[in-house]
Amino acid sequence: MERRRVIAGNWKMNMTQESAKVLMLDVIKWMPKNLPADVDVVLCVPYTLLNFVGEMIKGTRIKLGAQNVSWAEKGAFTGEISSAQLIETGVTHVIVGHSERREMFNETCEMVNKKIKTALANNLTPIFCIGESLEQFDRGETKAVVARQVKEGLNDLTEDELKKIIIAYEPIWAIGTGKTASSKDAQETIEFIRTQFSTKVSKTLPILYGGSMNKDNAKELLSQPDIDGGLIGGASLKAHDFLCVAGSCI
Repeated sequence: MERRRVIAGNWKMNMTQESAKVLMLDVIKWMPKNLPADVDVVLCVPYTLLNFVGEMIKGTRIKLGAQNVSWAEKGAFTGEISSAQLIETGVTHVIVGHSERREMFNETCEMVNKKIKTALANNLTPIFCIGESLEQFDRGETKAVVARQVKEGLNDLTEDELKKIIIAYEPIWAIGTGKTASSKDAQETIEFIRTQFSTKVSKTLPILYGGSMNKDNAKELLSQPDIDGGLIGGASLKAHDFLCVAGSCI
């Protein structure tokens, strides 16, 4: 089985029903005629828009994603959301371990590992985020950092479970800054990430690039042999820009 390509939009804490409707009408109109059969599009929207966007994409090839999930199934976890609650809205994918969660909300690799296991146990597809800071990049520690994040974040997962995840490599210094890793650097790092898995897993494991992928650089990045798609931030909030990125897969 060949690796599928994935274009995932991460709306973060943006959009209301009104603005989401305008964007989605354009996206839905474009997708059926132009999206290649081997490309999945996932939209990871705020919790308040899950039902709204979920209704709009019914009958389309667009998949619904969330931006976080609890490791707990239920209980006294104020402000958290469970796998069952996400599934009830139609969610199939969930972002886990995004650098903003790690930095702003003190999520550790151990916590990320627990979330991934819970997501998998509930048949959700984790989009597992890894990446280095600017200081680590400047010190030449990129490979050591991502290798540790892979090892700790995916600790104790079976080979069958590993084949059900998506990895997003997002250099922290490139997220929302307008800076982008060169296609050469992105390819080199993602190729290295792939070597952390068995041949059987790596053959089907989608690894995405995140970090200011946009309509201007997507084609070059997506032309690299080991880059299977993108986790798109700012560009996913504008229909034209997001569709240009998705169109780069054609």
